[in-house]
Amino acid sequence: MSLTKTERTLIVSMWAKISTQADTIGTETLERLFLSYPQTKTYFPHFDLHPGSAQLHAHGSKVVAAVGDAAKNIDNIGAALSKLSELHAYVLRVDPVNFKLLSHCLLVTLAARFPADFTAEAHAAWDKFLSVVSSVLTEKYR
Repeated sequence: MSLTKTERTLIVSMWAKISTQADTIGTETLERLFLSYPQTKTYFPHFDLHPGSAQLHAHGSKVVAAVGDAAKNIDNIGAALSKLSELHAYVLRVDPVNFKLLSHCLLVTLAARFPADFTAEAHAAWDKFLSVVSSVLTEKYR
């Protein structure tokens, strides 16, 4: 699946706004993930998963930074996320379905934080972009 020029433009332009709130967006996305899909907590037995915890904030920042790396390298997402893909497949052994759950939670967070920017076109572009990111992150499983 490839992104159109219009979709790429939407992702990159919206990323400029997201990046200024990346830490907060990452934390909120993970809080939403753990609340909506409590089974995902099993990958974080050593974390304090209470809303607003320092560990949740730190990991949320990493998650959104990875999305940012993909947005900044939108023409070569595979190379940008290769090491992260290996980590999640070979070391952490995260069930691939969790990337889809996380993507959904990020979409909801973005829609809530940027209602004026998150048009139907932006939603579709971000959904497609996050599908590509999820695909890249799971390609080492094959």
